[in-house]
Amino acid sequence: MTRLFFTLALLLASPVMATAYERIVDETAFVRIVSGKTLSNRLYGVRLNVSPQGGIAGGAWGSDITGSWTWDNGFFCRDMAWGGDPVEYNCQLVEIRDSTYIRFTSDQGTGDSASFRVR
Repeated sequence: MTRLFFTLALLLASPVMATAYERIVDETAFVRIVSGKTLSNRLYGVRLNVSPQGGIAGGAWGSDITGSWTWDNGFFCRDMAWGGDPVEYNCQLVEIRDSTYIRFTSDQGTGDSASFRVR
C-alpha cells in the first residue's frame, strides 16, 4: 500500500508536459486546419463549421449560429448572429495546439478566449 501511495504521489507531483498554443498568422494555414471540420466546445454547447469561402454555421444551446468571416492582418474577423441576435463584430487572435484544439482570443488577442476541439 505504501508503494502504491508513493507512486501516485510521484505521478501527481511530476509536471505535466502540455504543448503550448501556437499563433496562426496565415489565412491558408487557418483554412487548412478548419476546412471540413467541426469546432466544438462542450462547456458552452457550441458546434461550428467555418467554411473556406467565409461562412460560419452551427449552433449553441438550441439556437442557430450564422455569420461570415474574413482574414485581416493576421486576425480572424467575424460578423455573426446567435439565435437571430447579432454578436458584435470582432477580430480575433487564433492559436492552435496539437492540431486538436483551436483558441480564439477577442479584441486582437487582448480580450476573452474560447477554445474549441477540432474534429
